[in-house]
Amino acid sequence: MASNTNLKYATSFKEQLSTRGIIIGIIGSIILTCSSMFVALKASSLPWPIMFVALASMFGLKALGNTNVNEINVTHTAMSAGSMVAGGLAFTVPGIFILNNDAEFNVVQILVVTVGGTVLGLIFTSLLRKHFVVDAEMPYAMGQAAAEVVTVGDEGGKQTGVLFGSLGLAGLWTVLRDWFAAVPALKLFNGMTAYGSMGGIWFSPMLLSVGYLIGPATILVWLLGAFIGDFGILMGGQAAGLWDAATASGIKSSLGLGWMVGVGLAITAKEIIPRAKSIFGSMFAKGQAGDAIVPMQWAPPVVLVLAVLFIFVLDLPIVAVIITLLGVWLTTAMSSQCVGQSGINPMEVFGIFVMAIAKAVCGLEVTQAVFIAAIVAIAAGLTGDVMNDFKSGSILKSDPKAQWLGEVIGGIVGSVVAVGVMLVLVKAYGGGVFGSDMFPAAQAAAVASVVGGIANLPVFFGGLIASIVIYFITPRFTMLGLGIYLPAYLSFTAGLGGLLRLIVAKAAPEFDKGTTGTVVASGLLAGEGFIGVVIALIQACQILAAG
Repeated sequence: MASNTNLKYATSFKEQLSTRGIIIGIIGSIILTCSSMFVALKASSLPWPIMFVALASMFGLKALGNTNVNEINVTHTAMSAGSMVAGGLAFTVPGIFILNNDAEFNVVQILVVTVGGTVLGLIFTSLLRKHFVVDAEMPYAMGQAAAEVVTVGDEGGKQTGVLFGSLGLAGLWTVLRDWFAAVPALKLFNGMTAYGSMGGIWFSPMLLSVGYLIGPATILVWLLGAFIGDFGILMGGQAAGLWDAATASGIKSSLGLGWMVGVGLAITAKEIIPRAKSIFGSMFAKGQAGDAIVPMQWAPPVVLVLAVLFIFVLDLPIVAVIITLLGVWLTTAMSSQCVGQSGINPMEVFGIFVMAIAKAVCGLEVTQAVFIAAIVAIAAGLTGDVMNDFKSGSILKSDPKAQWLGEVIGGIVGSVVAVGVMLVLVKAYGGGVFGSDMFPAAQAAAVASVVGGIANLPVFFGGLIASIVIYFITPRFTMLGLGIYLPAYLSFTAGLGGLLRLIVAKAAPEFDKGTTGTVVASGLLAGEGFIGVVIALIQACQILAAG
């Protein structure tokens, strides 16, 4: 990353976690949480907020004067935290109403679910940050790009023109694609869709940039997973007459999910447990100990309080609560790994997995099962988002304690706001609004559809065991399961970005090894991320006005 003597870093904690930064972060968290709820329910997707908040924090604090890159970084950590909390809630809880339009919206229960998932996410981000961000040095492409945006924007000079030029081009493309529908959004390959595959290309500067930033080595494994899932299982299996379309889809999703869960278990066994004293020691030691960002002696009693609330307020069996807490431990590590390597956080998948186990063991009712999925998805969603912020902070040398406290503020505010938004929607339109044309809530519909369990258990456990064995031999294939599970168009598009990185490294090594390639990719990523959130804000306001 380029350096500049005019670049200002904070030297004190108060310069990083400032009063004005907290206020801006809270206001931003409220706005982004509201918009994220609407977009997650309406579009069944959620753009990463980090680019929007990085730019919004930078411009807002620069307008007030006498700021620094660390204050900007801490402020945007607070601002973005509520967004993925809203995503975890929107991707799961509406499943209750999809299955029963007349279900009661119990504010107390859903607050316990949302705040509980958020607090668990806060605990595990503090404990896991050092391993994934510092020791394992995960790429976290979004975090890298955010740091580049803040640095180059602060430095000025020639690279600023490169950054904001690429940002503007990607932003213009996003407006033309998502607002005016004047340019293509997705091209599916007819020969693949005939077999139920979502193979194609998504015309997304953001995903191309993710592929470029994480590099061809990781992308190759990701693509291999897509080829196994789509060309092997979906197309090859059906063409050979081995199974029909529904069976093929179940095998594909079960194998991908099993592989991801197996990798999570392997990481836990090989990387986390041997360092358990360092990672989790601060939960039981006096003062600051281990890898945690802050002293964590308060964490065990807080987890115990949450367990009691889950039992008596959510009416969950004790065994289901234990499975949920262990599931959060596992899936926050999985989320940290997935986001670090791919920039993708399948939070609802993690929720579905833990929910399916708890339901199989305890025979839960629908509402109880969905609550478990929501707690896990919220914790995993928050963890994945904030790990990107921590990567940005690591590059900019921000105080992780200041960032974590910003996350606490933004996450708790966001959890309360998210529940309020969902309550307003149910009161205004009724529970039947979820799963309708107005709010399709596709992820929540998926949660509702798999309340009965995983599609193909033998394949799931086969993938789980294979991934554990292979991970202990080599960690190179951790991304294979994500490639199998995801729609192929996401993998193919990211693959083009990785291929572009390979070509650039050969044809123009000075462009690739210097900062220019990273700046261009960061600008493209930031442009779509920023404009995507702006469009989401406008759509949310329109929906409110129409209501």
